[in-house]
Amino acid sequence: MSLNALQIRAFSAGDTPYKKTDERGLYLEVFPTGSKLWRLKYNYGGKQKRIALGAWPEVSLQKARQMRDELRVRIANGEDPSLTRKREKATAKISAANTFESVAREYIDEKMVGEGRAEGTLLKARWFLDLLKPAIGNMPISDVDPQMMLAPLKKLEARGNRETAKKCRSFASRVFRYGAATGRCAIDPTAILKGALLTPQARHYAAILEPDKLGELLRAIDSFECYPITKLALKIAPHIFVRPGEMRHGDWDEIDLEKAIWTIPAGKMKARRTHAVPLSRQVVELFKELKEVSGGKGYMFPAFHTRLRPMSENTINAAFRRMGFTKDEMTAHGFRSTASTMLNECGLWHPDAIERALAHGDSNAIRGTYNRGHYWDERVRMAQWWSDYLDEIRLKG
Repeated sequence: MSLNALQIRAFSAGDTPYKKTDERGLYLEVFPTGSKLWRLKYNYGGKQKRIALGAWPEVSLQKARQMRDELRVRIANGEDPSLTRKREKATAKISAANTFESVAREYIDEKMVGEGRAEGTLLKARWFLDLLKPAIGNMPISDVDPQMMLAPLKKLEARGNRETAKKCRSFASRVFRYGAATGRCAIDPTAILKGALLTPQARHYAAILEPDKLGELLRAIDSFECYPITKLALKIAPHIFVRPGEMRHGDWDEIDLEKAIWTIPAGKMKARRTHAVPLSRQVVELFKELKEVSGGKGYMFPAFHTRLRPMSENTINAAFRRMGFTKDEMTAHGFRSTASTMLNECGLWHPDAIERALAHGDSNAIRGTYNRGHYWDERVRMAQWWSDYLDEIRLKG
């Protein structure tokens, strides 16, 4: 005999669970707690099985019968709905674990760390993830579509952070490609977004380009009172042409003071190519002094409070401000522009040798630390000339 709504409402809880049959395998199970659960009993593969359809009254009698009829059709077509539900739950559980954030962290901690990426690069990757987390961090990576991906990037653009939006998209793309390669998603939804983002505005670093003004800065560094490692960083930075991040993350294992060469590994270089830096006599002496101060192990320029981290990226720029040089006059990165401009203007050096020194373009990875090709000999002479020139204009004041 089939059930009706009045009967279902009247069923009261007993000391033990009991069943009330409807028809065609559908029945209602009443529990001592008073809850009432719909179930469907069916045969599959010679075995009797059952599957829950939901609780009454959330699932009405009419809805329960509709679900029963749909399931019976699927059973008749050879499907076991209980097994299908278990698979769906397992898939949902895996998807929930494989959120964009979890896959991104795995990519950073296993892929990027495994490739020996610089600590600064890892910090930036984690920062990009923090920017994307509010929008897509908790979503299964396989569910993120281009529109969902575009939303946080456009928010960054709206705040004027075009370059950050571009780099976030690039980072996300690497995460999605890693997710696809490891079976967590099928496509990279950022691939079609390249044309949807605004082109970042070119960034120009303030730099001193006049000899007299540069001499003034060098004299200000000489008289500047600060932490010894900061002082030596300020003295060394004008002589070498490396980027501030490459300098800050320099390790004592990379430098050979006897051979007067600093070999920066590919993982720390912007172009991902090993870069060799010839050191002048003045720079070698400064590094020897630095070695005594910093201990000669780990970072050459460690942070003030711990030797486990490099000097802050703001240290040199903050020192310039304290010396009276504004952000529109000089930056740590500006030393590269200073050297490039003055070395090209003097006419003594081949432009390609200057570009090699700056690690621009196709640096072609030094073939062995002591390779004499690729303008190496000229770069050695140029490094010494540049240090001598800096001493000359420093002592003019």
